[in-house]
Amino acid sequence: MIRWLLTIFIGLIVFSAALPWLEKLGIGRLPGDIRFTLFGRKILLPFASTILMSLCVMAVAHLI
Repeated sequence: MIRWLLTIFIGLIVFSAALPWLEKLGIGRLPGDIRFTLFGRKILLPFASTILMSLCVMAVAHLI
């Protein structure tokens, strides 16, 4: 269980870092992605986009 939580946390960090480039493709604005402003800082929690990207990576890995 801890291993999955750590994997999801690391995936969220990597996805958030790559988000400016991925937003040009429309990823990061899906219905399950949460955006809010806290103390003047924009915070993004890309849950739906992370799941979509994980499914794509698993499909590619399964084909290879």
